[in-house]
Amino acid sequence: MKLRTGIRHASIAAVIGLASSSAYADAYPVKTVTVIVPFAAGGNTDTFARLVAEELDKRLGQRFIVENKPGAGGNIGLGELSRAKPDGYTISMGTVSSNAINPTLYKTLPYDKDRGFAPVSLIATLPNVLVVSPEIKANTVQELVELLKREPGKHTFASSGVGTSQHLAGELFATKSDVKITHVPYKGSSQAILDVVAGHVDMVFDNIPTAAQQAKAGKVRALAVTSAETAPLLPDVPPMAKVIPGFEATSWHGLVAPAGTPKEIVDKLSKKVQEILHEPAMKAKIEGMGATAVGNTPEEFAKFIDVEKVKWAKVIADAKVPQQ
Repeated sequence: MKLRTGIRHASIAAVIGLASSSAYADAYPVKTVTVIVPFAAGGNTDTFARLVAEELDKRLGQRFIVENKPGAGGNIGLGELSRAKPDGYTISMGTVSSNAINPTLYKTLPYDKDRGFAPVSLIATLPNVLVVSPEIKANTVQELVELLKREPGKHTFASSGVGTSQHLAGELFATKSDVKITHVPYKGSSQAILDVVAGHVDMVFDNIPTAAQQAKAGKVRALAVTSAETAPLLPDVPPMAKVIPGFEATSWHGLVAPAGTPKEIVDKLSKKVQEILHEPAMKAKIEGMGATAVGNTPEEFAKFIDVEKVKWAKVIADAKVPQQ
């Protein structure tokens, strides 16, 4: 009798818990939500965050305030997120660098690399573009590969820093095409591409908005985009995969919450983000930046991150990139 009573009480408690959790999610948000951007203001991650935060303001009736917490390749901002109360009032942008590359690249992290976050939704993917200095005698990827094989170790590629998506795109290119090129890291992408324009470095896998401007101005030569498909900003530039099968190296940006955030809140945020990103006006705005709007479920985003982690861990290992 006591056992049955205990089971009945436990069942009632569970029902009450589910009801209260659902009610909490229905009311969410009731105060300002902080959106951490683990990179500096003005970059692509910051831009995507502000676009989505502005729309979430309108749809959920509370302010979504963007706070930039840059440093250590995104680790500082995500470390702060991991220490936040998992109640939906602190969320963050996650990127290919911070959420897929850093778990392998860094010896220690200020968060649990496997269970530190609850994925909300992938916002956008953004290809890089392989551009070369006008001094490089190659008009196609195939010609570039042939040049690099004739002159192994002579040529250089720039990036915005060790372990960035630009750096690892270069390493993936070198590995898959079996060539030797020397990595020249910079503290940011602006100086990197300027030195390619000036001929101090031979090539760079730069983000498409900047690379497209320089290519259209004739200051660099664009040979390939790193997405699987042609990019709208550079419709005449072929995907790298046409020459190197299986090559894909896109930057991506999404929303994540602290681990333990109630599923109902994560699902509610994800649904709103998907609505925002599937609207024609927002899709057009993001495409105008050279990116592709996505918007997917927490489960789909989680699987995507897992695949990306495995992919970039292999690139880091094959290229023997030292841990930071």
